[in-house]
Amino acid sequence: MTAGAATSAPERAWRLGVFGWPVHHSRSPVMHTAALRDLDLDHWSYQKLPVPPDALAGAIAGLRDAGFAGANVTIPHKHAALTASDVATAAAREIGAVNTLTVLDDGTLEGDNTDAPGLIDVIGRPLAGTTAVVLGAGGSARACVWALREAGCARVAVWNRTAERASELADDLGVDVAEAVGPADVLVNCTSVGLHEPERTFELLPVGERDLPDYGTVVDLVYRAGGTPLFNAAQAAGIPAVDGLSFLVAQGARSLERWTGRDVSRRVMDAAVRADAV
Repeated sequence: MTAGAATSAPERAWRLGVFGWPVHHSRSPVMHTAALRDLDLDHWSYQKLPVPPDALAGAIAGLRDAGFAGANVTIPHKHAALTASDVATAAAREIGAVNTLTVLDDGTLEGDNTDAPGLIDVIGRPLAGTTAVVLGAGGSARACVWALREAGCARVAVWNRTAERASELADDLGVDVAEAVGPADVLVNCTSVGLHEPERTFELLPVGERDLPDYGTVVDLVYRAGGTPLFNAAQAAGIPAVDGLSFLVAQGARSLERWTGRDVSRRVMDAAVRADAV
C-alpha cells in the first residue's frame, strides 16, 4: 500500500504537488483539490512545485521528509524523474518517463506513468487492430506510443519536426517513423503546437484542417481556454475529439487514486478544471 494508506489515519496532513519548470500555468492543483474535498480529505493538500532541472533530484529526494504522499511530474522533468526514482514500474521503465511519484510505506520512492492508461481512458474504445499516428517525441509522446502499442494497435507511427528524435523513439518502442503523415484511426497531438500562436497550428503540424476526416478519433494533449484549433476543427468536422483537459483529468485521477487508495470522481475533477479554464 502507498502512503495513501494513511486514509486510515485522517489526522495526518499529507502533501501532494506537481514538479515542473515552469509550472505556474498548471491546473493540476485546482482539480486535485476539488477531488480531495469531495473525498473529505481536507487534511490533504496539493501545490505547485517549481523546480529547475539542476535541482530536481534533490527536490524529489526531499519528498520523503517533507510530508509528501507523492507528486506529479510535468515538462521538462519526466525523463529525469525516472532516474531519480528508487524503483519504477515496468511501464515507466519501458516508456522511459515518469509522471507520478509515490512515497511508499517504507520510504521508497516509486516512479510510475499514468499518462499511458490515461490516454486509453479518454479514447474510450477498443484499439486492437487499429492504426495510430502520434505527433511529438517527448515524454508524453513516449507514454502515448507505448499505450497505443500495448492496447493492440496494428501500427503506431511517430512524427516529429526533428526526424532524429522520432527515429530514436520509434527504435526504443518498436514502432514506425511517419516521414509523411497519412490517414489513421487515431491521431494524437503531443506537441505544444496550439498553445502559443494558435493561428499557426495547421502551418506547424503535418496535418491540415482538410485532412482531419482521414482520422477516426483526434486527441489533442494541449489545453487552452476555448479549445485548441486542432480540437475545435475536429469537432466542427464531426470527428470524435478529446481535448487536453480531459486527458489531464484522466491521468490525474489515476495518480490520485494511487496516492489515496480511494476511487476518485473524474466528474468533480473535470468540472473544477473547466471552470478554472474559463
